[in-house]
Amino acid sequence: MRIPVTKPFLPSKERYKEMVDLIWDRHWLTNNGPFLRQFEKEVEQFLGTKNTSVVLSGTTALQLALKTLEPGGEIITSPFSYVATTSTIVWDNFTPVFADIESDSLCIDPAEVEKRITPKTKAIMATHVYGNPCDVNELERISLKHGIPLYFDGAHAFGSNYRGKSVLEYGDISIVSFHATKLFHTVNGGAVISKSSEGKEKIDRFRNFGHVGVNEFDGVGINGKMCEFHSAMGLLNLEAAAELIERRREQWNFYRNGIQGSELKTILLRDEEGYNGAYFPVIFPDASKLQKAIDLATAKGIELRRYFNPSLNRLEYVDYQSCPNSEDISERICCLPQYHDLNEKEQIEVLELILSI
Repeated sequence: MRIPVTKPFLPSKERYKEMVDLIWDRHWLTNNGPFLRQFEKEVEQFLGTKNTSVVLSGTTALQLALKTLEPGGEIITSPFSYVATTSTIVWDNFTPVFADIESDSLCIDPAEVEKRITPKTKAIMATHVYGNPCDVNELERISLKHGIPLYFDGAHAFGSNYRGKSVLEYGDISIVSFHATKLFHTVNGGAVISKSSEGKEKIDRFRNFGHVGVNEFDGVGINGKMCEFHSAMGLLNLEAAAELIERRREQWNFYRNGIQGSELKTILLRDEEGYNGAYFPVIFPDASKLQKAIDLATAKGIELRRYFNPSLNRLEYVDYQSCPNSEDISERICCLPQYHDLNEKEQIEVLELILSI
């Protein structure tokens, strides 16, 4: 594609090679190496979070978060998210119960969440869609009222703030993804942010086979540790993270200004000042116009991504539950190209194309 929907930022090859040379000299490739420990500390400082456990991927982070729950039962979740949010729930032998989304923010609707709470409910798993915060205050009120843990899938929320602090600080557990397609990446990776130091200790055991000593174990665990090569990439990319966020925010505002006065819409931001600008979704008036835009864009070498589609309540391995807002929006939405070196000329070309439909 001439204009892809995303492109990963890469640091200086020479500086990364210097980091690799250090790994070679130390022969310490994984198992809580020095780069991982440094990265975990520095990512906390950047985000302003505490009790952060860096892991292999965002999906691994979701799996580890769900392992803090007693097995079995229901988890109330959003049908408008990436498939990993639902597939992890099913993978870990919970039953997803879908609560429909708000029609403006596209995040889970707290009123719909509360309607679905039953004695079988083990947790709420809400998604900060495109990095746009959920109604965290209302969800925390519901969580406290019913004594149900509140988890956030913040895969897109690196650098997003709500009311002056990282959105990843809310809830009992939040997860974030550092996948190569994200605004900030470590090639592959993610993190779990726990509410308490005890929660972090549990996640750290889970990510390291349950080790509490060289030959001592406390519970079942997996190998969820990030290696030194990915940690080195994270350390270098972290140096550029503030600039990358500011660039995305500029692109986001350019796109928003470009569609004003048209029949195209985007999401309503809950905290515009704190938003990381990670994705610019466009909602078309109907599915046929969206498809025309995708076909035309593809012919011109421009990638538009139908993200998210399908609505997750329609997956073949879950019991269908009606979520009209999510089902409607998922048929009419796509994300426009955004990445660090996308320029205004290219953005104008994208805008002219979608506005021509």
